[in-house]
Amino acid sequence: MAPSLSIPVVAWYREHARSLPWRAEGFTPWGVLVSEIMLQQTPVARVIPRLEQWLARWPNPDALASDSPAEAVRAWDRLGYPRRALNLHAAAVVISVQHGGEVPHEVDALLALPGIGDYTARAVASFAYGVRAPVVDVNTRRVIARAVHGHGAAGPARTRADLADMEALLPEDAADARLMNAGLMELGQVVCIARAPRCDVCPLAALCAWRAAGYPEYDGPPAPRQARFEGSDRQVRGLIMRELRHAPSRVPAEVVETLWPDAVQRERALAGLLADGLATGSREAGYGLPGS
Repeated sequence: MAPSLSIPVVAWYREHARSLPWRAEGFTPWGVLVSEIMLQQTPVARVIPRLEQWLARWPNPDALASDSPAEAVRAWDRLGYPRRALNLHAAAVVISVQHGGEVPHEVDALLALPGIGDYTARAVASFAYGVRAPVVDVNTRRVIARAVHGHGAAGPARTRADLADMEALLPEDAADARLMNAGLMELGQVVCIARAPRCDVCPLAALCAWRAAGYPEYDGPPAPRQARFEGSDRQVRGLIMRELRHAPSRVPAEVVETLWPDAVQRERALAGLLADGLATGSREAGYGLPGS
């Protein structure tokens, strides 16, 4: 692989990076951690106002750790996948108790936090602390698949191989490596998009293996598709969670029964919420948010 790809990417990113809150000078490591968790499967436009509200209320891990997990879930509101709110609260507790209220900077220490996966740990280490560590997301993978391997799509994720690909492109300088991580991600988000890539403005156009090969059709294994939302258990879970978030007290089982007509699916969704710790209670006592 050619590390020289980093030179045009870093130069392009310095000039064209979008102005986003988590990229601002002085943005805290806690803010970066919160933003990375919120950005998982949620568009930037929806994250920004919720992030601002969250950090105004809980500006550091100690503040969130001292509040209840129910309040974290309630504040998460409609960002989706509310398990992330519980994980963030649990991570705040560990950071407060074990790390003196400071988000750790080592990848391994970040991975040890509840609900923090490989991508988030590496992203926080790189973007908050400047640690030289490869960061790979779906956008990064697509750019590498095209520019380096000559494939039109990245196919299913392969963590070890994907990290090795990104590691081979990282500059030795930690500051430039941070910019390369962010730049390749940004390039995939706004230029090297999945459909109709904007090759005319891409800084890698002259170096792109896929373009040089005449844009061959991708014929490898497809990446998994997200299941349909309408009518799914996720939709039912969301309806139950919305009721629990807005209720001033426990929600009677009779009220839960009005939220979805299919009793089997409704009970399956409710059982899942209870098993995940997103809801507590019983048919006799009613249901509520954890810690409420």
